[in-house]
Amino acid sequence: MTTALNPGVRKREVFAWAMYDFANSGYTTVVLTAVFNAYFVSVVAQNAEWATCAWTATLAVSYLAVMAAGPVIGAYADAHAAKKKVLVLVTAGCVISTALLWQAGPGTIIWAAVFVIISNFCYAIGENIAAAFLPELARAESLGKVSGWGWSWGYVGGLVALGLCLAWIMTAASRGQSTSEAVPATNLITAVIYLLGACVTFAMLRERAVPVPKQKVEFHAFARLAHTAREAARYRDLLRLFLCGTCYQAGVATVITLAAIYAQVVMGFTTQDTLVLVLVVNVTACIGALAFGYVQDRIGKRNALGITLVGWLAMVVFAWFATTPPLFWVAANLAGLCMGSSQSAGRALVAFFSPPDRAAEFFGLWGVATRLSAVLGPLTYGVVSWASGGNHRLAMLITGAFFIAAMLVLAGVDETRGRAAATAA
Repeated sequence: MTTALNPGVRKREVFAWAMYDFANSGYTTVVLTAVFNAYFVSVVAQNAEWATCAWTATLAVSYLAVMAAGPVIGAYADAHAAKKKVLVLVTAGCVISTALLWQAGPGTIIWAAVFVIISNFCYAIGENIAAAFLPELARAESLGKVSGWGWSWGYVGGLVALGLCLAWIMTAASRGQSTSEAVPATNLITAVIYLLGACVTFAMLRERAVPVPKQKVEFHAFARLAHTAREAARYRDLLRLFLCGTCYQAGVATVITLAAIYAQVVMGFTTQDTLVLVLVVNVTACIGALAFGYVQDRIGKRNALGITLVGWLAMVVFAWFATTPPLFWVAANLAGLCMGSSQSAGRALVAFFSPPDRAAEFFGLWGVATRLSAVLGPLTYGVVSWASGGNHRLAMLITGAFFIAAMLVLAGVDETRGRAAATAA
């Protein structure tokens, strides 16, 4: 581990940084992927025809807010050396708003939507800011493996959160509750895990950035963004990566957001079946993130990302053909392997292409790309399923087009040239 880290970086700091992945993964796993999203559709929206579209539209609003605010917040954090302070604030926002989802029930559409929007906004900003610490911790040639350590440990966090929630739901009868009545409390479990894990990050992770002097124009976030815009041509490979990320993350976001709904509506999975499936998929995602972290540094981060895109396309085909649980399980676990590796590779490539003193700003811009994809992908799926009278198979098949587009864009990314632009800056 020591040879992978920058001088002066302690192992415990890397662990503390990875603990933020551990902490926030419970939110994506429980709220966005496996439990609350299906609860929103079936209980809060009472299985109305527009229920799936309402869920995807709610997420779209939060992602649009992230796209507008993310780069500004990132530029501010860089200029003021305030990444850690910003991280504390958005973590508090996500924890509190997630806990308040405990009060969501039948017909509480506005309440649930508002706190999903707030919690997801804070989660996304926190993810961007936490990723901006990566170039401070890891050497350039080891960004892939260190990113993989974080992502894999994050999936362990998702497993812990989901495991506790699954235990809570499966013991509902012993408490005189139905399964749906037990679901709201899983938001409290998720919020507590998020808070405890993030406290480790706040206690041990150092802020190494130096604030820009107040008398300089670059002290102001908007001025920094304007400067970056003027030099955009210099970062053409990073810009292509952003476009590639928008394409493939649209597909990834669709799978993350709608996997539980697809499993229940198309494959007939029960809530317990879906939770077990997501638990297993988190294990394969953990393996994919850890293994591909090392592969990235050996064969190149761009090449590793390309391999995962092929895997994603194969997953879509398997899911489309699946009419029985076994083939769907194959598709789901292939998605897990590709999810861990593609997320880790994307983060490592952004860090590799970013100037060291603008990491938070550039990850904020990466957040624009990925959140745009999170609007396009699930919303496309929701609209197609609604317009086709609930044909989720057709919606899943169309998702494959996002991965094909990503492969075409990735072909124009030059890893060596992209790194040279970052170091020259």
